[in-house]
Amino acid sequence: MVSRMGIVFDIKRFAVHDGPGLRTTVFLKGCPCTCRFCHNPEGQALEPVILRRDDRCTRCGACVEACPAGALSLPARGAPVADARCTRCGACAEACVFDATEFVGREMTVEDVMAVVSRDIIFYDESGGGATFSGGEPLCQAEFLCALLDGCRDLGVRTAVDTSGHADGDTFARVSRRADLVLFDVKVVDAARHEAFAGVRNDAILANLRRRSEDGGAMLVRLPLFPGVNDDDENARATGELIASLPRRHGVDILPYHGLGAHKYARLGLPYAGAQLAPPSPERVAEVARTLAGFGLDVSIRGDAWEPPRD
Repeated sequence: MVSRMGIVFDIKRFAVHDGPGLRTTVFLKGCPCTCRFCHNPEGQALEPVILRRDDRCTRCGACVEACPAGALSLPARGAPVADARCTRCGACAEACVFDATEFVGREMTVEDVMAVVSRDIIFYDESGGGATFSGGEPLCQAEFLCALLDGCRDLGVRTAVDTSGHADGDTFARVSRRADLVLFDVKVVDAARHEAFAGVRNDAILANLRRRSEDGGAMLVRLPLFPGVNDDDENARATGELIASLPRRHGVDILPYHGLGAHKYARLGLPYAGAQLAPPSPERVAEVARTLAGFGLDVSIRGDAWEPPRD
């Protein structure tokens, strides 16, 4: 039975990088992976989290007074500190008039989400866009996701699911058959290296990649590119060979690493593993693109078609 309620941590209207055309991207909380450079760390836990901006805190104490659990205290210096009694109720965020505290993750019904998605149907129709469901890992809330996809179908809105593919086969199949497009991340082909990077093996991921191709649904494979992690020749060749071996032809989009999510770790009070990591050089990105194209694949970089330079 599909669930009519789930946990959403963001909705972005007029998105242009999460599938074709103008889109509304709905971010669902929860992810089984622990990728070292995740750009949405606030989406990993299924339960709501609190983001803090100490630079905006005036130490007024409104949040301390508002906490029903008495979990917040005001130290001699710096922003308020929460202890183990925090229930993530969000009262502190509601009390903060300076937006120093943000409560991320809220329960929404299918109807709530469809009310947002339906606002821009005219733009989807004009641009060939639609709704994209991302995360986190949207498959973590598979029943809710299925209900959302069904809701979009009833509205005549085309859909995409942005996924790592980490789920059991039955769960993936139930979602996949409802989605018009799957944006499928393939980070590392070697199982041991994948586990070291993402915290999980990729056996189920690769099986679901092939399952989607066998089923005949539209799919774009995406390669998030991290220097020193998966931008080596070995992984580029393995990725090209893997995609070329699928039953149907699929394009591959290279997504070079960026550090735009680094500030979120500080706001969560977490260390960021990519603090010293720089984006891959254009030359290295081009080398990976050339390797993938050598397998007869249509290659793009951040959605823009790539062609080898002419001599």
